[in-house]
Amino acid sequence: MSENFYPSYKGGELDPRARQFLTAIAAADLPPLSKLTPHLARERNIVKAFSAPPVPVASIRDMLIDGPFGEIPIRVYTPEGDGPFPVLLYLHGGGWVVGTLDDYNGVCTILCADSGYMVVSVDYQLSPEARFPVAVEEGYATLEWLVDQVEVLNINPERIVVGGDSAGANMATVIAMMSRDREGPPIHYQLLICPATNLEDTNTLSYKQFGFGIWVPEELMQWYTNHYVENQEDLGNPYVSPLLASDLTDLPPAFIVIAEFDILRDEAESYGNRLQEAGIPVSMKVYPGQIHDFVIFGRVMPEAKVALADCCKALKEVRRET
Repeated sequence: MSENFYPSYKGGELDPRARQFLTAIAAADLPPLSKLTPHLARERNIVKAFSAPPVPVASIRDMLIDGPFGEIPIRVYTPEGDGPFPVLLYLHGGGWVVGTLDDYNGVCTILCADSGYMVVSVDYQLSPEARFPVAVEEGYATLEWLVDQVEVLNINPERIVVGGDSAGANMATVIAMMSRDREGPPIHYQLLICPATNLEDTNTLSYKQFGFGIWVPEELMQWYTNHYVENQEDLGNPYVSPLLASDLTDLPPAFIVIAEFDILRDEAESYGNRLQEAGIPVSMKVYPGQIHDFVIFGRVMPEAKVALADCCKALKEVRRET
């Protein structure tokens, strides 16, 4: 079996653990997600099997809150110590089509325990059953709920962070735009892990390098996109493709995690550059040899722990800002 997963890439070396992971996926000889129905893709979702095990936190509570399209399930992770706590509103990845609160339980406990932030993970409705803008509106509604529950939850309204991975990172930065545009709750910071920022344009170098690879190829990104949006005109909407926004001023500072072997690498970097051009403080870190959304596979990829530690370090630094 060939292990030349990215034949067009002439850059650095694939991380050995990432190579082992991809080799195992290839050896399983499973049909690609893009050939499955959304229902079957959810049944085959591998995130929970490879994500880091949860670590202890003070409490974990499942709740239902009112939203614009019905009740929204959320999971609230509270750290040890006394509040009021800073809070991270977390949107999970999965291409808007797959992903559950349980898949991200380990990641959220690590972010909570190591950063000292309360983490609120949103179980937004998935596509194609609930296409754009349902998911982002549910995320925004959760943000508004947080502000209304400041005293009940014992949180600091001046330290609200939006974050997520992949599609979730897309929604996190879109929620920051919504809050700015609607004069909504102030957001202090953005934590964006391998974000999708431009669903309209696939003409980037990283698409050319990794579009035919084994992990999140162009065909799968197109499958995700087709399920997420109702029509092609939506792709140019800044609330779908934030990189296309004409104005990125007055958005929160950000830390952006970028993987070298990621089809979304270039659009993530371009979004960070555009934020910087708009005068927004941004820190970007490229993780050599890593594949898309490696951060969530802590059970098999040691570098995931490093990246999550970097995320927590960034969160702790902005918590201390006056």
